[in-house]
Amino acid sequence: MRNHNMDIIRGLAVLGLMYMNAYFFGLFEFGYVPLADPPVSDHIIQWLSLIFVDGRFRSLFCILFGAGLYIQWQRYQQMELLKQRLKILAVFGLLHGFLLWAGDILLIYACAGWLVIKFLDASDERLLKRGWQFLLLGMGVTVLITLVEPPPNYFRDSEAFLASYDMHRGSAIDMIASNSVMFLVMIIVIPLITLWMTAGLMLFGIYGYKNDFFCTGLPKSWQLRVLLIAILLCAIRISFEYQSSLLITALKEPVNWLAALFTALLMIHMVVTLTTKYGFHFKALQCSGKLALTLYIMQTVCLLLLFKVFFPHWILSFNRIEYWLLVSLLVLTQLVCSVIYLRYFKQGPLEFIWRKLAR
Repeated sequence: MRNHNMDIIRGLAVLGLMYMNAYFFGLFEFGYVPLADPPVSDHIIQWLSLIFVDGRFRSLFCILFGAGLYIQWQRYQQMELLKQRLKILAVFGLLHGFLLWAGDILLIYACAGWLVIKFLDASDERLLKRGWQFLLLGMGVTVLITLVEPPPNYFRDSEAFLASYDMHRGSAIDMIASNSVMFLVMIIVIPLITLWMTAGLMLFGIYGYKNDFFCTGLPKSWQLRVLLIAILLCAIRISFEYQSSLLITALKEPVNWLAALFTALLMIHMVVTLTTKYGFHFKALQCSGKLALTLYIMQTVCLLLLFKVFFPHWILSFNRIEYWLLVSLLVLTQLVCSVIYLRYFKQGPLEFIWRKLAR
């Protein structure tokens, strides 16, 4: 029987991803570049992001992907079928990354999934042990890389950024070429950092599914602990935002990974509690979760058209609040479209192609 809680969480994850990804569709290398004197709304939204958004929905996706691999393995007992599905997903990721957007996550999931399927029959203890080892390995490498090559500090109204903005404007061929170069860099980075973090979270997802986490939520004895850990880590990460030492800069992302993990666990627990205890159905999120792959690619197409074709000047004028308002409109649109689409079709177009090719 299909676990509707997982569909709801997947829908929440795919729609929530846009609140961070949207910054990177204008100039991928820069993401969001603030003004030298940003408005108060920028600070408020950044705090909200560091608590509820940054890395949280990515963590949800990774946890769900691991659980999904375990479900498929249980259902079909065919390792070759799983490997074929991951190969097709990798092809989707390569096409998406080279032709559209260098921030693709599909290739990362495929590569991490290839590593994770070796642990599908592992004990709970081994799943947790390897999950933490992979996560800590990715965190350690991230710290070392940042210490060696700290990120540059740009302001949107500075001459240096405006010059970079002008250099990145060009023909469609130039933009595809630039995107392809960035995606090649991302492919090099994947084995160093992202692969291990993603695989670690997937192993936690397998552990969670085996222990009915998506049906019953967190054990009562763990609920307060996870909440306090999440609050502490979020507070530490927010405090780092206003410190500029090299060590603190290097620790920002690893601390955020941990905060994202525990916040994601709370999000899953909240969804499970609301559906099982209070009878909430979240129909629109369920539909979005069933169309996650299609919606993810649609997001890329929409945001690329907006920031690369129709309104490239938005990169220079948008503050965080404009990005969030735009994304909220797209989220609402995808929710409505998902409900309407599934009234007439059983699965999304890309989900259909993925299953057909993986047979």
